[in-house]
Amino acid sequence: MHIKHTFICVLSLILLASCLIAGCQSWPLGSLKITDIKTAPALDENFMPIDSTDVFKKGISKIYCWFSWRDAETNTHIVAKWHYTSQNISIINHTFTLPRKEGTGSVLLTMPEGKTLPVGSYRVDLVIDKQTLRSRKFTIE
Repeated sequence: MHIKHTFICVLSLILLASCLIAGCQSWPLGSLKITDIKTAPALDENFMPIDSTDVFKKGISKIYCWFSWRDAETNTHIVAKWHYTSQNISIINHTFTLPRKEGTGSVLLTMPEGKTLPVGSYRVDLVIDKQTLRSRKFTIE
């Protein structure tokens, strides 16, 4: 079966409690900076990454991409693009909104209950107006 069809992924936006998702018009890149980006198997109660890593064990079903930003226009739209690079497959793209000038947040790649992510290489890109702001590569072994 084609790997793309085995990915039944739900991409969720999880922002800190003070972050609210707002849908407004898109803004140009301007001076927006993604100041940090990490991948982790979980987040703590403050929505911070737990055991940040780029190498995950086989059998994992969730990967968080945590990031921080600054100098954003309020309600800037960002796209998280998840890729399975082992077979050059785009998994899913998810558009979300940065609700304020600076902050932290995360996006989640997850499989349905009982399913796991395939072993291999992956990448998540944070993109605005077709320009990649930051990328993070990770593997599942």
